[in-house]
Amino acid sequence: MEQKPTACLALADGTIFYGRGFGAAGEVVAELVFNTAMTGYQEIMTDPSYAAQVVTFTFPHIGNTGVTPEDDEAPDPVAAGIVVKWDPTEPSNWRAASDLAAWMERRGRIGIGGVDTRRLTRAIRQQGAPHVVLAHDPEGNFDIEAMVARARNWPGLVGMDLAREVSCTQSYRWDEGMWRWPGGFGSERPEKPLRVVALDYGAKRNILRSLAEAGADVTVLPATATAEEVLAHDPDGVFLSNGPGDPAATGEYAVPMIQKLLDRDLPIFGICLGHQMLALALGAKTVKMSHGHHGANHPVRDKETGKVEITSMNHGFAVDAQTLPEGVIETHVSLFDGSNCGLKVADRPVFSVQYHPEASPGPQDSAYLFERFAEAMRERRQG
Repeated sequence: MEQKPTACLALADGTIFYGRGFGAAGEVVAELVFNTAMTGYQEIMTDPSYAAQVVTFTFPHIGNTGVTPEDDEAPDPVAAGIVVKWDPTEPSNWRAASDLAAWMERRGRIGIGGVDTRRLTRAIRQQGAPHVVLAHDPEGNFDIEAMVARARNWPGLVGMDLAREVSCTQSYRWDEGMWRWPGGFGSERPEKPLRVVALDYGAKRNILRSLAEAGADVTVLPATATAEEVLAHDPDGVFLSNGPGDPAATGEYAVPMIQKLLDRDLPIFGICLGHQMLALALGAKTVKMSHGHHGANHPVRDKETGKVEITSMNHGFAVDAQTLPEGVIETHVSLFDGSNCGLKVADRPVFSVQYHPEASPGPQDSAYLFERFAEAMRERRQG
């Protein structure tokens, strides 16, 4: 006898996927995206850039290595839920502190297994990232009509400022470095560390570790911090973090602040949403992508060197390269669709990239960016 489905995914166009629920019970409305990474599901779920999104994993073996607190990119999962091909199995990894389903249940996140993720991914690619409702009910009771209506009525990410929701609420210092065998995360600092102020639009911990590894003593400020609050720390450089939502919405308060910093000729480095914030501050525009870029296998070409980097990406908006003003140079492009993946300001230590150099997909193809930032700060400090 066939078991009754305990989870349901309803798309705004009326398409319904049934499966087996795991993690927390409940219902959530969000944008549906797919991620092509073969590893790192815990990092993906705890990446604040996935706020208000349900993630479909194209790789079927999700949960097979369990979860460990060391791999969290934020204190709690931020992705609204996940869709997988096969139900998560018992973990087989010496680092595992818990299995994925139990971890999701404790953290209030919904999962659905047994879904044809190939079909679902094709639909996202062809039609764009849809609005969906994901529900998990152990009794298998679903109001399909109400779920579809809720998905249709959800306004979506355009115009939505989510950075404010995932940002820290007060400043803090960060000095933890990268993980090394066998001791774990390092904390060694140079005698005179570089002073970096990081604006938290949804910062991942591994980005902060990468900055510390490059020799920085990092002070993290909330997304709504003013230029005066940033400059009060007398930074050698300013970092603009990744984050979720529409950059134009976040830019209403972030862009004027960044423009004031640009007037001070400070080294500035941005990643992901930080890249988009910098572009807006320089006078460019951003656009909503059809289904975005989400994965750990995205090739990007450095236009200055010709080098191709394998990168990790997670963004549903992009900088429109055609709107970059004079004096702002496009430095990197996606080899998947030619979209903008990096920029710099001519003759100034200001640059940013759309991808995640800290995520080690290459694994170290893009690590030079943190050293480039550190070198610009050292040159400024030397006068």
